[in-house]
Amino acid sequence: MTVDEIMEELKAKGSEQIKNILLKHGVKEPFFGVRVGDMKPIQKKLKMDYQLAKDLYATGNADAMYLAGLIADDKKMTKADLQLWVEQALSNNISEYTVPWVAAGSPFGWELALDWINDKKEYIVAAGWATLGNLVALIPDDDLDVRVLKGLLERVQKEIPTAANRVKYQMNGFVISVGAYVTTLTAEAIKVASDMGVVTMDMNGTSCKVPDAEAYILKIKDKGKIGQKKKTVKC
Repeated sequence: MTVDEIMEELKAKGSEQIKNILLKHGVKEPFFGVRVGDMKPIQKKLKMDYQLAKDLYATGNADAMYLAGLIADDKKMTKADLQLWVEQALSNNISEYTVPWVAAGSPFGWELALDWINDKKEYIVAAGWATLGNLVALIPDDDLDVRVLKGLLERVQKEIPTAANRVKYQMNGFVISVGAYVTTLTAEAIKVASDMGVVTMDMNGTSCKVPDAEAYILKIKDKGKIGQKKKTVKC
């Protein structure tokens, strides 16, 4: 399928009702309002395609950008590709999901995430923390720099009270990911989560809430699932 054909199919699957919901959740124009479930048949047809993913992302349409992340060949993504993607990720679903998913599956995720969390733009910082959370969910503990991760937990504890809105959300998610997936740091993550307490932020009038990090990790621990890594973070 060509980009034009895919865009026509996405347009046909768009919904004003879904679009209005997504607008409240930080998705920015232009986009059609396509349910993720309705993208899956298109994803199945396209499979993995490095160039097509880049071409779809370049349209600037948030639905097409999300689909691009689903079909991206993460291992082929260059550092320049990923930097361009994060800079263009103005919608929350792209900056906090699509780009972090692809970055985490690339050879440059760790390096870029550590750069992004020091950026001045809120959406890029949020993307950095989300990428780090995805990385610890995917990478075996033996291949992780536990010392650096412990330092990042300490940084979250110190900075989250004054962090920008979306950064708070992803910092909280990072603590949950470390606690859930890095067995040697579970206790440390629980302590940090306890000290943080329940994180509050502006949810733009939606019913969404920030997960209670301590309760979330303890629930996973009670189920005996601490340290169970994911095969993919894309959904």
